[in-house]
Amino acid sequence: MTISTCGERRPIRVAARGKHLVVDIHCHLGIPAADAIVQAKYPGPPPGINDFTSVRTSQVNREMFGAMGRTLNTVDTRLQDMDRLGIDVQALSPSPGQYFYYVDPETGRDAARAVNDGMAAAVADNPDRFIGMGTVPLQNVEMAVEEMKRCVKELDLRGIEISSNVNGVDFHDARFRPFWAAAEELGILIFLHPLGFTHAQRMSEYYFNNLIGNPLESTLAIGHLIFGGVLDRHPGVKICVAHGGGYLPGYWGRMDHGWRARSDCSEHCRHEPSSYLRKLWLDTLVFDRDQLEQLVRSHGADRLCLGTDYPFDMAEPDPVGFHSRLSDEDQAKILGLNAAELLGMSID
Repeated sequence: MTISTCGERRPIRVAARGKHLVVDIHCHLGIPAADAIVQAKYPGPPPGINDFTSVRTSQVNREMFGAMGRTLNTVDTRLQDMDRLGIDVQALSPSPGQYFYYVDPETGRDAARAVNDGMAAAVADNPDRFIGMGTVPLQNVEMAVEEMKRCVKELDLRGIEISSNVNGVDFHDARFRPFWAAAEELGILIFLHPLGFTHAQRMSEYYFNNLIGNPLESTLAIGHLIFGGVLDRHPGVKICVAHGGGYLPGYWGRMDHGWRARSDCSEHCRHEPSSYLRKLWLDTLVFDRDQLEQLVRSHGADRLCLGTDYPFDMAEPDPVGFHSRLSDEDQAKILGLNAAELLGMSID
């Protein structure tokens, strides 16, 4: 059964090994060659990456990366893990630490090309189990658009992962308009995945810069895309937001009221904010089944995709079982059919 051809590109043939096709739209692969390019010119950790991280959290992070480094950066153990978790296909996206927006544009372009070449190589080795998403150097939008075109036309990557801002600049800024126009024209999925929080003086302890900060970053990014008019100008752009879309899917009524009550909230978006929110896709990485069922009720099963955050410690440990309370029809959509449509798969 063909679900989508993802524009004019050939459908990717995949097979369900269980009752439903299961596609993980939120999992990461690190590409060491890209780190080498950046470290040669910018040695050490990215600037600001540890500004809002406590000593204890830094220790746990080091232990986590030490334990999972090989799993993150290779595909050696992935297929076994996928079989154990019931995952038929991983939509590989870059490790968020490999956005590299902070480096000069040329270094960023070279690193992005290394990431994307690595993604394409991983997919080529296991084309029935992996689909690739890439990255682009958004510190220079012209370069980003060119690399996104290469991802689509040369590498057959089916998505581009972006952070929630670029060096503190939000995505409704006019400089990013060519990027959104190109993404809409190319028909490629944009996977929005934050990396920490940019103003987290009160979030350093208890991993709050991730537990609270990541969903809050997604919330801010979606808010700027809606209120800043990006989704009015580019209604055909395909966006999937990690971590259940942050906090807006559970508190959209306040946005709608502000839009109705205040001119500064409505000057750039034409319709109630919740109407745009429901045009986005969200992953289901919310960890609580009551919250998942609320997402299905409020957002709709047609716009939700299973996501695990593999192989990080914040990953969902039982992705298929987590959805088991949903109806069979909703499970089929969320576990795999929606992602198949977004990414252009043909189910054998």
